[in-house]
Amino acid sequence: MMPIQDSAPTFAAIDSPAVDASAHQSDSYSGSDVFRQFCRVRQQSLSLCRPLSAEDMMVQSCPEASPAKWHLAHTTWFFETFVLSEFLPGYQAFHPDFHWLFNSYYNALSAQPEKKLRASFSRPAVEAILAYRRHVEDAMIRLFDHEIPEEAERRIVLGLHHEQQHQELLCYDIKNAFWSNPLHPSYAEGVEMLTVGAAAQPLGFVSYEGGLFDIGYEGEAFSFDNESPRHTEFLQSFQLGSRLITCGEYLSFMQDGGYERPELWLSDGWDAVKSQGWQAPLYWHREGDAEWNIFTMRGNAAAAALQETPVCHVSYYEADAFAHWSGKRLPTEAEWEIAATRSAGSPFALGCNFLEGHQFDGKGEEPVALHPLAASGHAGGSAPQQLFGDVWEWTRSPYIGYPGYRPVSGALGEYNGKFMSSQMVLRGGSAVTPASHIRTTYRNFFSPATRWQFAGIRLADDCA
Repeated sequence: MMPIQDSAPTFAAIDSPAVDASAHQSDSYSGSDVFRQFCRVRQQSLSLCRPLSAEDMMVQSCPEASPAKWHLAHTTWFFETFVLSEFLPGYQAFHPDFHWLFNSYYNALSAQPEKKLRASFSRPAVEAILAYRRHVEDAMIRLFDHEIPEEAERRIVLGLHHEQQHQELLCYDIKNAFWSNPLHPSYAEGVEMLTVGAAAQPLGFVSYEGGLFDIGYEGEAFSFDNESPRHTEFLQSFQLGSRLITCGEYLSFMQDGGYERPELWLSDGWDAVKSQGWQAPLYWHREGDAEWNIFTMRGNAAAAALQETPVCHVSYYEADAFAHWSGKRLPTEAEWEIAATRSAGSPFALGCNFLEGHQFDGKGEEPVALHPLAASGHAGGSAPQQLFGDVWEWTRSPYIGYPGYRPVSGALGEYNGKFMSSQMVLRGGSAVTPASHIRTTYRNFFSPATRWQFAGIRLADDCA
């Protein structure tokens, strides 16, 4: 095994641009739009790590999480493995052991360390991983300086969306790491910005006529394979909640004994309540009978101050129990997609609460919330609010392939298809989702007991 040489972490690479599109304006860049996107996405990953110390980047605080430095390495591994090794003649890998060390779950390529051991990787140090990123980015620049094969460009775009997924995961993971720290440090300052805003409008329901509808991705732009093929589904007439469920409404569920009433819960959900000791959403805490507080990426806030904001970090089981308590249900993913398709404007144009477009560089940009915010009414009175951003919305749909689905061939076929078991679909994105990453047809998925992701609740109902 080749030794991995590390130097003391200076974080100079985090303080300087990863790759600078403005420095490479030659007409020889055949995929200029893709190149600019590559530069932007790679820089965003480093920007997210700027508030972190080397020690912060080592922490893996729950089974779902990975250390921040592993995210930086694995997203780089993707480009090295699936792009450079196949499409850049003469490419030399940065380190031979990185091929298996930073493999996540692609069994067709190599064995890999157990996920739970990622926090034990004290070496390679952060500085070596940053050097790895620079090595791969330099090679990608050489690739962009030539005519790029169509398959290579397809994989580059997939790699960029893969990295954006890991940017969101990094936010989940560092929030959980700081929550697990007894000091409860803040990732960013300004918790008061989360408590400012108008009161949420009374919850209503928007009605949709039933019938035959086509759902799934159709077009030439990027989508994941699990969003296709487009197909027809029959829906009964239904209603969708006009906004997300708030912390104040969820607190009413808790105060009515929501976590003590087995008749509200699915059997597996009730088992989770008892075995995990759930009494509230993740990151809610209190001392004795005191008032509830909520830990955010910007620090602690009183639940009363956040009562108008969407409830966040609930499992599918909690979302389903709340719906049962409310006399409603969760929407299907087809119902959600039809409602989102009929909403005016794109997610980004609607000014939704996303991650992208803001750099954490201390230069005075308006800070992103990093937390769901109260409904602002941006969607208009005839369409549901907050369909995009703020929180991923649990649906009652199991994560399975659409009719006619076939995973792509080769190792990349392990990206989505192998997880189509025991998972539930979520839709819409969250406050830490990059805006350019989301689509109306985007299908996220998690197992029903997970709570560390930014997930919340929208109610649905059948029409009388």
